[in-house]
Amino acid sequence: MNRRVVLGVLIAALMTEVSAFAQAAASAPVADRYVDPVNGLSLEQAIARALEQEPSLQAARADIEVARGMRLQASLRPNPSVSFERREEPAGTDNQTTVSVEWPLDLFRRSRRAAVGDREVGVSELAVADRERLLASEVRMRYGEMVGALRDLTVLDELVAATRQQHELLRSRVDEGATPPLERDLLDVELRRLESDRLLQAGRTEAALFELKRVLGMRADANLAVRDALEDLVRREAAATPLDTSAVLEERADVREAAARVGVAGAKVERARAEGRFDMSLFGNYMRMDAGFPQRGFTPDGGLVQIRGVFHYVSAGAMITVPVTNRNQGAVAAARAEQAGAESAYEAARLAADAELAAARARDDRARQAVNAYIGAQTLARRNLTVVGQSYELGRVTVFDVLAEQRRYIDIERAYTETLKTAYEARTALYRALGGVR
Repeated sequence: MNRRVVLGVLIAALMTEVSAFAQAAASAPVADRYVDPVNGLSLEQAIARALEQEPSLQAARADIEVARGMRLQASLRPNPSVSFERREEPAGTDNQTTVSVEWPLDLFRRSRRAAVGDREVGVSELAVADRERLLASEVRMRYGEMVGALRDLTVLDELVAATRQQHELLRSRVDEGATPPLERDLLDVELRRLESDRLLQAGRTEAALFELKRVLGMRADANLAVRDALEDLVRREAAATPLDTSAVLEERADVREAAARVGVAGAKVERARAEGRFDMSLFGNYMRMDAGFPQRGFTPDGGLVQIRGVFHYVSAGAMITVPVTNRNQGAVAAARAEQAGAESAYEAARLAADAELAAARARDDRARQAVNAYIGAQTLARRNLTVVGQSYELGRVTVFDVLAEQRRYIDIERAYTETLKTAYEARTALYRALGGVR
């Protein structure tokens, strides 16, 4: 009997410890898993890491080497061709050996091909610069989504902890008979709702973290914690030096790439014209012929020998390609059409950049004003919630007032988070419109 009592006591103690551990784990702030103020990744470090390691950017940089290789190939002269011929008389002793060399001069063509190659290298470099601009903007967006989700998660962590403390206090009052059980149950329902919201927000935070890892070129199972907070990012950028938006259109990488494509198209027109002009190839032949007849003849000293001799021939000349019917008219027309399309694409790129810049500037201005309108409101909402909680502890308000103020506080915090995110996204869009890698 004593053994059963001891065993029961041990099991009860163990269950109590497990329950206490579970409560401690549930009440621990979830947001702390994703934040490291000292060793975490800052926004600037995230952008630098993405520009160094992101796979699609590495693939774009490989295109530069491809273009340089094509430029080198275009600058090379055609190789000479060498032919060898041997002739034998089937039923005799005569034979002939011929060696021929032909060397195309490639007139007017090599410089045009090299010019196209040079411009295509420039286009590839500008395409990579534009990809870097877009990648930096995407990293900023993903980083902002991450810290924005973290802010909401931090608010829910604080509310869960405060509500759990109120619930424990209220449960003690109910046990003492000082408070009706209904108030305890209402607060219990609210606590469960907040814990559910926190779990959902933790899922959104983890999803944002995985997206951030993707643009950084990291595996999904890699460890990553962020350093910056959303408020700090918005405050730091608001205090930065005003952005210079003058002379932006011609400096953006995508606009410069479009202009460079116009240059490529013009170079292709010149190359097509050059390929329609005459060309010249030099050639030379050496022939050795060993021939004779089945008769004999007298030598200078009167002897008889078979009539036979070895003959050597050398020839040289030039072959000219005359553009009579084929002057590369079709290729020239296609190149001109491509040039017209490239010019239209350049104008479209300038218009798009101009509109993007104007929209981003307007959005950034309004977002800054919206953030300024929230100054003091968040602190006041938190103070109101604290006052209502203290009033409830003194018995001056009901639990319904506490729950209503708590939900009002959550709405204020979420609205403030959305405003901060909008301001951050607006500044990111402005950076992207300005063409900078920040």
